[in-house]
Amino acid sequence: MSWDSWIGRTEVRSDRVDEALCRRWLATFDRPAPADSAMPQGIHLCLCTPEAPTAALGMDGHPARDDSPASFFPPIPLPRRMWAASDISFLSPIKVGARIDRTSRIVSVSEKAGSTGKLGFVEVEHVTSADHVEVVYEKQTLVYRDYIAPDAPLSPPEPGDGTFARDEWDAVASIVPSETLLFRYSALTFNTHRIHYDAPYASEVERYRGLVVHGPLIASLLLQLAARRFGDNRLASFSFRAVSPAIAGEPLHLALRETGTGLELGSFASDGRQTLKASAALS
Repeated sequence: MSWDSWIGRTEVRSDRVDEALCRRWLATFDRPAPADSAMPQGIHLCLCTPEAPTAALGMDGHPARDDSPASFFPPIPLPRRMWAASDISFLSPIKVGARIDRTSRIVSVSEKAGSTGKLGFVEVEHVTSADHVEVVYEKQTLVYRDYIAPDAPLSPPEPGDGTFARDEWDAVASIVPSETLLFRYSALTFNTHRIHYDAPYASEVERYRGLVVHGPLIASLLLQLAARRFGDNRLASFSFRAVSPAIAGEPLHLALRETGTGLELGSFASDGRQTLKASAALS
């Protein structure tokens, strides 16, 4: 099936950076309120979230897709969805009380053959404005995968004998993402993907070894690591790419180092397995 009719399809959502949302975001990450009205970078991931009715959700908890004009995402016949990557430009801080408008546009749709079967890729451009001023530009890549056999090995493998090379990084923070943290972030983003809160589904259907930590949650934690080192709202750009699943209840190391061209960031399991790769540039 050709997906050409989806290229250029747009969706517009509106929101407000209300004080209650900001307090919940800060509480989720154990952060104090900012000294001024500018929220830390990463708050945009919790704005203009999907609002599909419960009856319109698919088996995995994501909004169901079809070939109607009302379906923003194409109905690629691959059931497993993952937020694979994002390239983000921070143009201006987002302030408490601002009206938010986000225009999303399908940039490309493609299918490829991977080592684990068919893959579908959808690139989406998001332009976020606060009080009619553009504040964030993001190009997001979603990947769709085929069903997995019910007896397939659980992913990722149990931690091995390796260790995380802490001394190779300029700044490191360690955390054990709890089920409570995952639940709160799902609530903030109105994310109903069952791999983040339904352990039997995660293991029996999608064959993960436990609840999966959201990629944007890890990205938000890395943004905060950068903020602790350089100050809030100091990044001009931030890109991240999922490498391997991070599992709730297991140690996760967040790392940052300066390079000749900017910042390199990443998250790592206890045995050194990288779960998310990122880069950034200071403003």
